[in-house]
Amino acid sequence: MGFGSYDESEQQEVDADFDEDDAVKSGENSHNGTIEFENGASSDELLDRLKDIKDEDEDEEDDG
Repeated sequence: MGFGSYDESEQQEVDADFDEDDAVKSGENSHNGTIEFENGASSDELLDRLKDIKDEDEDEEDDG
């Protein structure tokens, strides 16, 4: 059988009979509120670390 040819014997039957009761309701798990996160590092420290990571990646590319 060649590329792109159609053979009904290769098709599978799929039972797509779903009950509404079994479905996930998207609104039932929604939450209202806020979240706060403190990582203990300043923005400058984080930017310096990002620069270090990028420099490490460039060094690895130069070695490879």
